[in-house]
Amino acid sequence: MNLLVQTLVAGLLLGGVYALIAVGLNLIFGVVKIINFAHGELVMIAMYATFWMWTAWSLSPYISIFIITPLMFGFGVLLQRFILQPMQNSSPTIKIFVTLGLSVLLQNLALVLFGGQYRSTTFPWAEQNFSVLGVTATYGRITAFLVAIALVIALFYLMKKTLTGKVLRALAEDRETAGLIGIPVKKYYLVAMGLGTAMAAIAGVLIGPFQSVFPLAGAHFTLLAFVVVVLGGLGNMAGSLIGGLFLGAVETLAGTYIDPALQQVAVFAVFIIVLLVRPQGIFGGSARNAEVGLK
Repeated sequence: MNLLVQTLVAGLLLGGVYALIAVGLNLIFGVVKIINFAHGELVMIAMYATFWMWTAWSLSPYISIFIITPLMFGFGVLLQRFILQPMQNSSPTIKIFVTLGLSVLLQNLALVLFGGQYRSTTFPWAEQNFSVLGVTATYGRITAFLVAIALVIALFYLMKKTLTGKVLRALAEDRETAGLIGIPVKKYYLVAMGLGTAMAAIAGVLIGPFQSVFPLAGAHFTLLAFVVVVLGGLGNMAGSLIGGLFLGAVETLAGTYIDPALQQVAVFAVFIIVLLVRPQGIFGGSARNAEVGLK
């Protein structure tokens, strides 16, 4: 029983970070209407930045996060302004190919700059254990979970209660009507892309102390984010939170009770089953209602 509880706790802690990554992806899709296949590479860039700041400047990840986050927000804005915005009215196929190309570009750039080796941010405090009632977790994982959940809740509040959030929801509902009533559509697309990128970056910084990074790591996070989005329902941020926690639990349970080599098999088995049984996601409504922050 203790092993089961330990495994579930580990899965939920990891799932909180998965949820943060997926919420960023959902935000970008819901508002900008682009399925970003380079989303995981944004996590990977933040992980490399965390590693570099730690090895070059001995800068704690929990300090460098305040440098990396605004820089990545700006990077997201630049991506939207100069790469994604010019093809805003293109077909979905073109958008997919562009983001796939961006993914490959960022992977190869990381390979050139950092090599193909696994890089680890070995921050001592993050590796220390904290135990309660026989259940143990590292401070790094606990911190990552708490910060991720806090940010997801903060984003919920932003979308529901603030003017910026209401504008983003209006764009998610109907871009043309929002433009007709005077909302600067392109400006808020930049905001949405910046926020989604920042969420991915924060997740990358948070998992840096307990997961190694390599040039293809981003593809792993992109796939996980898509699984979470499918579980929770496209455009459903609350569903992404629950889906992330569920996916983390599935992954760790499979690794503990089946075979660590089959963790990804279990994850994608769940993915396929959900697609077959309920294509709109466990918590999703109809495609028409796939709006950010409304469900």
